[in-house]
Amino acid sequence: MERYVCVHFHSYQPPRENAWLEAVELQDSAFPFHDWNARITAECYAPNGASRILDGDGRIEQIVNNYARISYNIGPTLLTWLESEAPGVYQTVLDADKESQELFDGHGSAMAQAYNHMILPLANTRDKYTQIWWGIEDFRRRFERDPAGMWMPEAAVDLESLDIMAEFGIKFTVLSPFQAHRVREIGTKEWTDVTGGEVDPTRPYLINLPSGRTIHVFFYDGPISQAVAFEGLLSSGEAFAERLMSGFDEDRDWPQILHIATDGESYGHHHRHGEMALSYALHMVEETEGVEVINYAAYLARHEATYEAEFYEDSSWSCVHGIERWRANCGCNSGGRPEWNQEWRQPLRESLDWLRDRLASEYEKHSKGLLNDPWKARDEYIDVIFDRSRVDDFLAKYGSKQFDEAERIKALKLLEMQRYAMLMYTSCGWFFDELSGIETVQVIQYAGRAVQLAQDVVADSIEEEFLDRLSVAESNLPEHGDGRDIFNKMVKPAMVDLEDIAAHFAISSLFEEYEEENEVFAYTAEILDSRRLIAGRASLHMGRVRMSSSITGESEELAFGVCHFGDHNLLGGVRPYRSIHTYEELKHELAEHFHRAEFPEVVRALDRHFESHNYSIRSLFRDEQRKILNIILDSSLEQAASVYSHLHEDHAALMHFLSDIGAPLPDAFEMTSEFVLNTRLREEFSNPESDLDQIKTLLDEVKQWKIKLDDEELSYVLSQTIDQIAREFEENPEEDENLERLVSFTEVAQQLPFEVNLWQAQNSYYNVLQSDTGERFLQDTSSEEAAERAEKFQRLGETLRVKVEA
Repeated sequence: MERYVCVHFHSYQPPRENAWLEAVELQDSAFPFHDWNARITAECYAPNGASRILDGDGRIEQIVNNYARISYNIGPTLLTWLESEAPGVYQTVLDADKESQELFDGHGSAMAQAYNHMILPLANTRDKYTQIWWGIEDFRRRFERDPAGMWMPEAAVDLESLDIMAEFGIKFTVLSPFQAHRVREIGTKEWTDVTGGEVDPTRPYLINLPSGRTIHVFFYDGPISQAVAFEGLLSSGEAFAERLMSGFDEDRDWPQILHIATDGESYGHHHRHGEMALSYALHMVEETEGVEVINYAAYLARHEATYEAEFYEDSSWSCVHGIERWRANCGCNSGGRPEWNQEWRQPLRESLDWLRDRLASEYEKHSKGLLNDPWKARDEYIDVIFDRSRVDDFLAKYGSKQFDEAERIKALKLLEMQRYAMLMYTSCGWFFDELSGIETVQVIQYAGRAVQLAQDVVADSIEEEFLDRLSVAESNLPEHGDGRDIFNKMVKPAMVDLEDIAAHFAISSLFEEYEEENEVFAYTAEILDSRRLIAGRASLHMGRVRMSSSITGESEELAFGVCHFGDHNLLGGVRPYRSIHTYEELKHELAEHFHRAEFPEVVRALDRHFESHNYSIRSLFRDEQRKILNIILDSSLEQAASVYSHLHEDHAALMHFLSDIGAPLPDAFEMTSEFVLNTRLREEFSNPESDLDQIKTLLDEVKQWKIKLDDEELSYVLSQTIDQIAREFEENPEEDENLERLVSFTEVAQQLPFEVNLWQAQNSYYNVLQSDTGERFLQDTSSEEAAERAEKFQRLGETLRVKVEA
């Protein structure tokens, strides 16, 4: 009887985008990466697209795309981020689905997911419908096919959601064995209770739905999934394979599918090199006679379900109390702060439910005369979310009239209000322990954006009513008070309008050149007039700019003036453009005071002309703020580096002597040398044209004086440089200089007292090795030059631990 293995990989990240900028801002906690999406991509999503299978000597024998050989779903909001910020990884995910169709009888391995990870059983019917439809449509546009399966966020399930999925053509989903209630063979009457995870996970089950439709459910193997996620099973690919195949039973007389499901982040992020354990385990399974790797859709196409099942409604895979984790203090939490409670979950849920219903009412009322069918328009708005250039076609199709500019903006604000009214239900908002936690603040921020958009349209005090309800939710931390306090401290400051965006643009323009038309996050800035003055360290920029939202289309012409007095001392103002007379008066007065270096008068003029609309470096968004502060700090840091460098050089001979006699370096010398050597190594590591002899000299000094290196940052900087060199080598391997530089830099990386990530270099080398060029490099020794290239190419393989057949 046939035996199959299927591994399901569920990947999702909570949306981290600022609700007003539509971008993920800098997150220092993810250092040295820009943000947690970037860090997890580097640790998990990218490695699974190019996973290593090692030989007995620990050398890379194969590099494989794990996604092509497993079942996987990646949330639409995460795929959107990958498409923009990690396009190579994104393409690997898409390519894997096509590759899997070749492997598995034409059936792709990718599954869809309800759009923004809303807990579907807690949603109203309308939101369930839209979330499922958006997930399917997003999948179709990316993978260019209809999805056969759909992952339900947190595997939270109810009959209505399954019925909607089946209505849209979804054939199966995956649930926890603990969600199964009872099963029976199709055509028989006797049910068998399988409560407590007793369901046999090696077959699919048919679910009969209220509408008369059906859908299949695969209940995954609980113990093996648990071992992967929490018990260290991924420490060994061989042990992983053996555990997978231990799930088969010779007494079963049907085609068994042994399948597991876990968070995809288990394979690399939660468990380092977990992706390699996965690829090796799948390799072992494929080498085992009588066992075949498969995906769910291919299995269903070969084998019809012979059993039906009923499940526990309102259950999930991550809350033993059903779905209470997302609406009550049920006791499920991370376990890190046992003295805390989660009583805040219920009032947060109730506040958002009230807001949802209020916004739905306002949406219906204010879309009359604008949209033919408001809720149909919301469902189809995914077309615009996926590609903003389609907005005119969308409005022409679903609008009830030819819009003027104000009506167009109003219609888009109403639709965006509905988008955020769903984003605010992202499941992570309730999953963790504290109301002021970053995930919970994020969903409150989404609610804040929905409220702001609503008030733009309805001119009503929805915010105050919402905050009255939110104030019932209390933080575990006294300093954060309640939901109202958290909204005012953590959400209100993030709210921006066109003036705020213009201020960010104006301040940034002091430090970098802009084109006539510029993208500023989810906005465009069109410069209508500009004048820039410089006096010593001070600079003044005045101008007019038209700021427009790329999302809603609203725009405003604004006047600005910003002055940088040196260091972090900066002041600026923005106001609506009133007339050419008042604008020229503003420019003349500011320029006159600036030319005379009357800086106190410049400040007073800015205050007078812009009243309360003043801005400083504090007003910048996080990424640009950090960028400008680095520019400002550069000169100061150069001076400090120069002082430290002189001290280091002046006392080098004495430090050598102290080292020779075994005496410890005085703290002042040690701190100076630590700063100087780390700075110099960072500079050398970041330059692909670095003097490698100089790097070796610096490393000798580090070793001699036992200097503490900034391992994490230096490793990251060097790996980024090696990545760049490796890509250049892969693009043009015939260029001897590219091979020489990659050999030199990877050999330097080997000599360091810390690990350097050579993942991209290994990928590039492997790709060249598998090509005709690589084969020629190894075989051609017809000249001294060719023989030298062959030796370097083989040496590079040894350095990178890639198996090379001589």
